[in-house]
Amino acid sequence: MFEEEYSQYWKTIVDTMADGLMVVDSEGVIVSVNRAMEELSGYSKEELIGKSCDILDCDACFRTRSEGHDKYCALFKDEQVTRRKCTLRKRDGSRLHLFKNAAVLRDSSDKVIGGVETWTDLSEVVAKEQVISRLRKELSSQDGFHGILGKSSAMVQVFDLISSAAQSEAPVIIYGESGTGKELIASAIHKLGPRRKGPFIKVNCAALSESLLESELFGHVKGAFTGADRTRVGRFEAANGGDIFLDEIGDLPLSTQVKLLRVLQEKEIEKVGDHRPIAIDVRILAATNQDLSTLMDENRFREDLYYRISVIPIHLPPLRERREDIPLLMDSFINRIHLKADKPISGMSTEALDLLYSYDWPGNVRELINVIEYSFVLCHEGEIMPHHLPAKVTGKEPSVAPRRRAVKKQSHDTERKRILEALAATGGNQSKAAEILGISRVTLWKRLKAYDIQVDRKVRG
Repeated sequence: MFEEEYSQYWKTIVDTMADGLMVVDSEGVIVSVNRAMEELSGYSKEELIGKSCDILDCDACFRTRSEGHDKYCALFKDEQVTRRKCTLRKRDGSRLHLFKNAAVLRDSSDKVIGGVETWTDLSEVVAKEQVISRLRKELSSQDGFHGILGKSSAMVQVFDLISSAAQSEAPVIIYGESGTGKELIASAIHKLGPRRKGPFIKVNCAALSESLLESELFGHVKGAFTGADRTRVGRFEAANGGDIFLDEIGDLPLSTQVKLLRVLQEKEIEKVGDHRPIAIDVRILAATNQDLSTLMDENRFREDLYYRISVIPIHLPPLRERREDIPLLMDSFINRIHLKADKPISGMSTEALDLLYSYDWPGNVRELINVIEYSFVLCHEGEIMPHHLPAKVTGKEPSVAPRRRAVKKQSHDTERKRILEALAATGGNQSKAAEILGISRVTLWKRLKAYDIQVDRKVRG
């Protein structure tokens, strides 16, 4: 009675184990498995018992056989297996990663009569290792340069110029269309340069109004203007000993350009509301998607500032001029999005890739990222096909452009008329005109440029 209860206890214990357990005889025939082993393998107990253990197609066993041993399992050679990584083939044909532990079983005369094996599921561990591997591949890509992907001749030239520019203390200006990665270029120059241990401060000159921009760049003292309840450190002061990146420098107001020129000449700043100069040691890296020569011809950019900041020009090619980089960029973005989306998407079909090649990419690399993200939403598994791509890429976008242009022109004409009326009502005072229009002064200034309206107290448009 006791032995029957004892046997039942062991059966309960074995069946509640999280690890799979399998007992084989000396010929490798399965004589017993627990419930976890059934779940891991996908086979039922009836399908396993009485079968040779090679039904599980364990790769560790076949490695042993390939070495010339007469038993499939290394257990009968070494008499024990400890924490060996291996895979077995499940009933549905998929491979399962496991840790295998095993030991031989002996009878009272010390004769080997079989073996017992335990199997620990490593699926989650392997999945995390694959994620780490993909991240390492992203970080150490041989086809990239400090986070910038490309192997086309145009990009190789850019990489060479970055390396040379990084060793200089001269100002650098980066030209490129929106979405080409100008900030990545500036970051690479900083990381490679002698100031890499210092700060790298970024400023988007187009995102701030004229009054805020001066305070952001140079800081202000307490009480300098309404709302200045404390002294503020500006971006130039924060960048002391390092690099400052002035993105969209072509959008700087002329008044701020004058003060920036003084910073370059005197290597000192003055906070808003203070007259005391503060010495700074900062290298300027600038970027723009505009033609500064055209802006100078239109008296919207100072010529003396232009020659100060453009000692080393770097021209970043648009994506349409380096189409051979599209597969490399696509694979990288698919890998990155795959880490977040966790979808069984294997890549891009040849037909879809051909469409990417033929598209002109007005939004450049940034637009390519958006297209891949869009495709991941529509594609659930397998390859990304043409029908998963946006209509603008496949050329199937509805032809509504003429109507849009007409509506846009009408809207622009109306807005231009309102601006002219507001300026006329205020005698050309841009600040008051901006208040009437309900927009900021910097927004008004940009629209004056866009509509070619000149203001010198006599409005001409």
